[in-house]
Amino acid sequence: MMINTILDYLDKLYPNPVCELKFTKDYELLLAIVMSAQTTDKRVNMVNEVLFKKYDTLDKLASAPLEDIEKIIKPIGTYKKKSIFIKEIASKLLEDNITKIPSDRDYLQSLPGVGRKTTNVFLSVIYNKPAIAVDTHVERVSKRLGLAKESDTVLEVEKKLMKKIPKSKWSKVHHQLVFFGRYNCKSIKPDCCNCKIKDICKYYQKNNNDKKISQKIQS
Repeated sequence: MMINTILDYLDKLYPNPVCELKFTKDYELLLAIVMSAQTTDKRVNMVNEVLFKKYDTLDKLASAPLEDIEKIIKPIGTYKKKSIFIKEIASKLLEDNITKIPSDRDYLQSLPGVGRKTTNVFLSVIYNKPAIAVDTHVERVSKRLGLAKESDTVLEVEKKLMKKIPKSKWSKVHHQLVFFGRYNCKSIKPDCCNCKIKDICKYYQKNNNDKKISQKIQS
């Protein structure tokens, strides 16, 4: 089966994938995931090293000047919106007397700036719950490899992956697909030449055919 070929290849490339976001407390991971939207984990780790050192408790984060948080996390982009989320999440956790963030999907998604993807990553990393979080990398790779249609929504991609991939492998494959999209099957200039599954890749097939047509026209 095609899915087995893909999973075997991902296992060879990334046998032991782990979340690249750095954290020491559960709320730090939650905030880091929120901040990781439309930026890289590397940049998030850089700003959080400063942010969580200066404001090392929820109380300090909740009461921190918004302008200071903005200044610290500015390198990650959309920092104004994310700064508000940081303060609002910290305030809500304090208001609800949360000392340990629960493995409650509804509660997590009730927090400002926390959607399904963020919740899936958090539950997978903190509670080892089987989940597939579909970010831009996972979505792109899934559609290129034919695991989902180009017209599928993020939720539809997630549901299709959940059907095709054994539940016991959801969390692992999520990280593998993220890494594959981040380092191999990139949005711009993917490393198709060295890819061992390019023969089943719709993106490669289309671009290869386009090149052949172009070469025929030129000749």
